[in-house]
Amino acid sequence: MLLRFTKMHGLGNDFVVIDLITQRYRLRQKDLLHIADRHFGIGCDQILVVEPPRNPEVDFCYRIYNCDGSEVEQCGNGARCFAQFVLDKKLTGKSKIKVETSSGVIELAVTADQQVRVNMGKPILNPSDIPFTADSQAASYTLEQAGQNYSLGAVSMGNPHGVLVVDNVDSAPVAQLGPQLEAHPRFPQKANIGFMQVVDRRHIKLRVFERGVGETLACGTGACAAVVAGQEQGLLDQSVTVQLPGGQLLIEWRGPGHPVMMTGPATTVFEGTIQL
Repeated sequence: MLLRFTKMHGLGNDFVVIDLITQRYRLRQKDLLHIADRHFGIGCDQILVVEPPRNPEVDFCYRIYNCDGSEVEQCGNGARCFAQFVLDKKLTGKSKIKVETSSGVIELAVTADQQVRVNMGKPILNPSDIPFTADSQAASYTLEQAGQNYSLGAVSMGNPHGVLVVDNVDSAPVAQLGPQLEAHPRFPQKANIGFMQVVDRRHIKLRVFERGVGETLACGTGACAAVVAGQEQGLLDQSVTVQLPGGQLLIEWRGPGHPVMMTGPATTVFEGTIQL
């Protein structure tokens, strides 16, 4: 089977996007691993799949697979690429679309300057719903790891996140501490781990160790979670520029009961076919 694909990225977080509306194919685990392999396949952080909606009130179904073949609930950078892809491929004529994910419905809009604005939904802060093990909800929690205590915020943006405030993201122990906290027993479904440096109340720097992937150049849901955690701890304003290794995102959150809005670019790199 020859399958058409498009390679895209959101601030360096790279994706293989596959249209399974005009193509008929069932992606198997071995297909996902082959596609994501940077040496023998195409190579990507994640594979994004466009499917027909199961819900008549939405436009598309959006599925996300990590490079290890595991399916995940949400991906903010991927959502922006998804919106640009369905417009470029003329799968829709709408500039605003509703997309069904495994964690719920999100709304995407392509702006006049070709930025993509995503309504990421309301953040989840109740520990049992993240999921995160804690006796009660708090702005930050203390985790013990290898004899040391770490303070972090816990947030779900459709996928679980832990956010640590650090003095300097450049020297933060992302490669060492990221995988340890990702698999910490208090995150029963594992978690993405963000390392956040607060520059001022409207500007942060962020590195993210993504669950099932490792550190990436950008993480959209991680940027959203960091801003929510920072606001909950009284560190940030409602509108924050997030500087990631791959570029900048604008994240806006008006507080509990309101959705998180994310604005940023989506870039097409190349198109091709792969034999599966």
